[in-house]
Parts: sequence; structure tokens; C-alpha cells
Amino acid sequence: MSHLLVFAERDDAEEVAETLGQWFGEVPRVVRETLAGEDDAEDAQWVVVAEGIDDAELEKVDTLVAEYDGWREH
Repeated sequence: MSHLLVFAERDDAEEVAETLGQWFGEVPRVVRETLAGEDDAEDAQWVVVAEGIDDAELEKVDTLVAEYDGWREH
């Protein structure tokens, strides 16, 4: 299952992706994506696409994401 971790800043997304790579052995990809409802390219968010995170690890991931003012799309 994929989890989308959303950030306003590229640096934050890249740091979280690197940390997840250290935790889980594979660095997730970081993409720039315009989410539903966004009509200005300036408002595009940085998204970390994390694969294979099981439910038991989601709380740890959510805590990390919150430290960077991001959120996980449900």
C-alpha cells in the first residue's frame, strides 16, 4: 500500500524521505504534485510516496511527518 506524505517545502520532503530510507531500507521517491483543488502551480506540494509501511509503523511515520509540518493523505 502506498502512503502519500505531503509537505510545503522540498527540503522537508527530501529529509523525511531520507529518514524513511534509513528506517525501512529503501528511500521513497519525492515528487511535486498539484493536489485536488489547487489551481496555481505555486501551490503545488511536495509528496513523498512511501511504499510498504505497515499499520504498526504508521504512528512513528506520522510523528516524523508532523515534525516537518506535513501530513499523511488518507
